[in-house]
Amino acid sequence: MNYKVLISCPHLQRTIENYLPLFEKNNIELVIPQIEQNLSEKELLEIIDQYDGVIAGDDVFSEQVLAKASKLKVISKWGGIGLDAIDLEAAKRLGIQVSNTPPNVFGDEVADLVIGYIIMLSRNMHHINSLVRKGCWKEAQIRGQSLRGGKTLGVIGVGSIGRAVIERAKAMGMNLIGYDVYPISDAFINETGMIQTSLEELLINSDFISLNCNLTEDNKHMIGKTEFELMKNQVHIINTARGGLIDEKYLLEALHSGKVAGGAALDVFECEPLPLENSLHEFNNCIFGAHNSSNTYEAVMRTNDLAIDNLMKGLKEEVSLRE
Repeated sequence: MNYKVLISCPHLQRTIENYLPLFEKNNIELVIPQIEQNLSEKELLEIIDQYDGVIAGDDVFSEQVLAKASKLKVISKWGGIGLDAIDLEAAKRLGIQVSNTPPNVFGDEVADLVIGYIIMLSRNMHHINSLVRKGCWKEAQIRGQSLRGGKTLGVIGVGSIGRAVIERAKAMGMNLIGYDVYPISDAFINETGMIQTSLEELLINSDFISLNCNLTEDNKHMIGKTEFELMKNQVHIINTARGGLIDEKYLLEALHSGKVAGGAALDVFECEPLPLENSLHEFNNCIFGAHNSSNTYEAVMRTNDLAIDNLMKGLKEEVSLRE
């Protein structure tokens, strides 16, 4: 049986040459569209009825898209979390399998970047680099902050990535608090010394706040006006999870007022790619990523293998059901 599969994940697109023999062997025709970040609902509506399977990035698989996907058997999501762009209830109702790779597939890589952002913000490395490049040596003598023995890191979402962040921050001597909607194991708490708190307590007591949870209907804009008001002055914000967790309007207000004078390191945004006209560009205490926290060679190849395996299993299950 021949299959037609859409590859819309940019990471897999950039490394697809490694897998072409495998797809050819399994009679799978690949379509690899040019995309910048993800396919919109409108773009998918125009093409989705052609495909038996998809290896997806952050594309918008709404109920309308899935209803039009008359041939679609499986959506293999590239990555361990972030199923918020897929209407899972509609997929289940329509008999479309949705799979993702294990949640810890690139926990170490994302955690490494979070720690890098904490160090950059605490030592103003982005400012110093810019000033030295301009020849402003004296101006670049900016005093930073020590992390050991006083600074508190609050981690929102103590899953595989959040735990990896906490383990690294423990080695740096930071005070550690965590918030999660689920209980955190006593073993992990005893090992790291992290204290599980309410979200309110975390916001009040943290010098650095790292968001490491997935985005759901319940937690969209979980960091908004009230939450920023609870935070310390000079707080530092790090978001490597999903842009929709923070209400950008109130982040801008907090940057303007100096509440987030410590700075924000943002790998994700409410609108991606980040538009040039977005007011966040006005703040030189912001560090920007490109939704890229998991992008190391090792992590990409590891996740490619898992996503392709999930696709193959989904297609084979469809064959066995028909037989």
